Amino acid sequence: MGDCYCVDCRKSSGTAHCSHMGIPLEAMTLSGEVSSFDKPADSGNIVSRSFCPNCGSAVFSTNSGMVGFLFIRASSLDDPEIYSPQLSVFTSSSPTWGRIDQNAPAFEGMPPNVPGA
Repeated sequence: MGDCYCVDCRKSSGTAHCSHMGIPLEAMTLSGEVSSFDKPADSGNIVSRSFCPNCGSAVFSTNSGMVGFLFIRASSLDDPEIYSPQLSVFTSSSPTWGRIDQNAPAFEGMPPNVPGA
């Protein structure tokens, strides 16, 4: 679970960061429809952001450099209290008013030990 402050996440969330929960793809069951938008990330990987085609709410994303993982938007959860950030990434892109969690590790970019980074 982590907060991402990259420009794309900020713009797609409409605030200082996106809060994501990474899970193995096979752990998720999808019911209903989603629409997706693909965009190259700073890394060159393709990020596919999936959203509800009826209301536009962001639901999850995938990253071509992190095959087998899905990143659920914490804001889409029925119970958002299960989310607890374990790290913050791309903090160098945070606006001055963005509040980075001081209780979790923070990285100016993507940590080097993350697959596909």
